[in-house]
Amino acid sequence: MRKKIVAGNWKMNKVDEEVNSFLSDLLQLSYPSNVELVVIPPSIFIKEATNAFTNTSVKTGAQNCSEHTEGAYTGELAANMIKSVGAEYVVVGHSERRAYFGEKNEVLSLKVNQVLANKLTPIYCCGEKLEEREAENYFNVVENQIKQGMFHLSEDEILACVIAYEPVWAIGTGVTATSEQAQEMHAFIRGLLAEKYNQQVANKITILYGGSCKPDNAKELFANPDIDGGLIGGASLKVEDFIAIANS
Repeated sequence: MRKKIVAGNWKMNKVDEEVNSFLSDLLQLSYPSNVELVVIPPSIFIKEATNAFTNTSVKTGAQNCSEHTEGAYTGELAANMIKSVGAEYVVVGHSERRAYFGEKNEVLSLKVNQVLANKLTPIYCCGEKLEEREAENYFNVVENQIKQGMFHLSEDEILACVIAYEPVWAIGTGVTATSEQAQEMHAFIRGLLAEKYNQQVANKITILYGGSCKPDNAKELFANPDIDGGLIGGASLKVEDFIAIANS
């Protein structure tokens, strides 16, 4: 049975008083016990969120980490720092990191290594741009992202990872991949894992959908056999929407 995960990526949003209000409200609401809820705030709020979730099942994560262990890298955040404040997940290779900060698959593979070395769970993101979708090159794009970023890992290491498929053309645009499009890519990714490792490994890895997932479309998306939850962006900023997605 694969782990069902709904992870909320706040991106660069919320100030301290808003964080306190969100965390307090979240703890008053219920969601299915078989769903792992993950809150991924800006890094300065990770410890605050982790402390708020003490003695609960809610987890926290970071939006990014450095490929370096430590040193003179001003502004960077090492995986062991993330670990030290109680987070359990790290997003690696989000499309915004790829687009705005030029992160390449080779660098992302090093970030995955850092996350795993610190006993954290990477949420490795992959997905195609609009022009790649229109050129019908989307399978090749995602295949290269996964192979170059993850396929250096051993079987045990890949089993410690989560993958998130995020069609770039559906992030923050209000456009969502159809249920059929999302399932098609999730099945393709699981097929890549089966080819590299084996079907048993592929069947154990959680693959999330990330791309304008909202309360009104989450149930349809999550009903697909290879979609195990969501990496939620804008809808994770409103506690009621976030919980509604988890309840889907």
